[in-house]
Amino acid sequence: MKRVKKMQTIAVSVLMSIYIKEKPEYFIQAMESTIVQTAQPEEILLVKDGPLTDELDGIIQTYQEKLGNQLTVISLEKNQGLGIALAIGVEKCRNSLIARMDTDDIMVKKRLEIQYQEFLKNNDLTILGSNIIEFEGTPDNELARKSMPESDEQVRKFSTRRNPFNHMTVMFKKQAVIEAGNYLPLPGFEDYYLWVRLLKRGNQGQNLPEYLVYARTGLDMYNRRGGLKYLLPGIEARRKIYQDGLGSLGDFLTVSVFHTVICIMPNKLRGLIYKRMLRK
Repeated sequence: MKRVKKMQTIAVSVLMSIYIKEKPEYFIQAMESTIVQTAQPEEILLVKDGPLTDELDGIIQTYQEKLGNQLTVISLEKNQGLGIALAIGVEKCRNSLIARMDTDDIMVKKRLEIQYQEFLKNNDLTILGSNIIEFEGTPDNELARKSMPESDEQVRKFSTRRNPFNHMTVMFKKQAVIEAGNYLPLPGFEDYYLWVRLLKRGNQGQNLPEYLVYARTGLDMYNRRGGLKYLLPGIEARRKIYQDGLGSLGDFLTVSVFHTVICIMPNKLRGLIYKRMLRK
């Protein structure tokens, strides 16, 4: 692991959740991309969602020794799922700005600095995301680029049918998220459900045009988004999102039909649809 350099510190908590199936090498890459940021987060808060492997625990212990008070570790006795783990993490973060990060993705070095400066410029801003580069294996094996709507108006319109933010890229105001009800258990849609509730309450959301995170994807991700195990919970989740969000009944019916078609098609074709139609 690289040595930690003295850098500017910003009043931001980076929030991550890890569970037993995370690959150690991926977790190390995610952590390293965090501790080499040009603007260092005052806190990195890691929620252990249930017991981990000895190897993962050993890696966490190494970072605790290296980072000291910069790293906060919250341990849950059993696996609660991403929604509950993140909700607990939000409550425990000690800064008013929280940056989400997944334990298998990689941030570009200026990600936190760029987003933090945007919040300093715009006091009305509540949630800020960015575009991502999707990859498999190593970051130079680029699969697709996922561009998001930029302005608040575009974000609101986009949210009626699709998730308007790349979850691993967002920085948001802690208090606004808590007031909107925080993350709630909704497997596969915890973030989308939170964003629509935030937007419905009048909070301002934007996406930057930069690509600030390399997101790990590939056939495994496409496989998780297919079959009956994803189909039925997905429709129920979209019903809740429709009820609490900004979309119309027509939006709900349209995305439900599309969701059904995507779930029942072969995995390779599903991957092609994601790369050709849902990405740039």
